[in-house]
Amino acid sequence: MYCERCHRLTEEEVCPECGKRSLRPVKEDDPCFVLSTGQIWADMICDVLNQNGIPFLKQGRMGAGMAMLTGIPLETYSLYVPYSHFEQAKEIADSLIAEPGSEEDGATEEEAFEPDEEAEEEEEEE
Repeated sequence: MYCERCHRLTEEEVCPECGKRSLRPVKEDDPCFVLSTGQIWADMICDVLNQNGIPFLKQGRMGAGMAMLTGIPLETYSLYVPYSHFEQAKEIADSLIAEPGSEEDGATEEEAFEPDEEAEEEEEEE
């Protein structure tokens, strides 16, 4: 089901984000919420979406004027893509923001926090 208010997909009859009860089936061109994140991650994800030909909308919570006053790094951006590209966009976002040691990262928790032996050897040589 699709919430027209907050653009979220859900299996439920009520939107878990805003509580709206009148949800409808999603259409191919409906803008769907992918994630909210800070400027650096949003820009990185948008760049990869562009490289993959995925149309998107990056919407700031504060707006440009307020972001300029408070500082752009404090702005939070929400990313939306058409439903027809949602799965691919979600996979891209999840793979870029995967935590070290998570399944998406491909490394075990031990590998993610092990020191890099080559880097240590180079430091010792210097």
